[in-house]
Amino acid sequence: MPIYYTEDHEWLSVEGDIATVGITHHAQDALGDVVFVDLPEVGKTIAQKEVAGVVESVKAAADVYMPVSGDVTEVNEALRADPALANSDPLGAGWFFKVKLSDAGQLTALLDETAYTKFSENA
Repeated sequence: MPIYYTEDHEWLSVEGDIATVGITHHAQDALGDVVFVDLPEVGKTIAQKEVAGVVESVKAAADVYMPVSGDVTEVNEALRADPALANSDPLGAGWFFKVKLSDAGQLTALLDETAYTKFSENA
């Protein structure tokens, strides 16, 4: 499964036309202990770069931006119940939502792991 990254510190893994979205290790490190997540509604259509949700920590609140346009197909209820999953397993159990891609071509504008690592070192 290919994994893509945004300059806003979201990641997405793509399987077929479904992408799983979350925040990166860098984002959760910068935020500190996550205490609340606001997830989008299932069925909602969200355009690329629009706010899809919010993550709040003991330090700050940050918007979660939609990496690609699409329809939200599922949200992580376990994360809603235990927001600390965003800290303990941001690339696994701490995923935020799944989205059905409406334009797979948007993936080409995202970063691969090497490019994201280089970008986040300077962020």
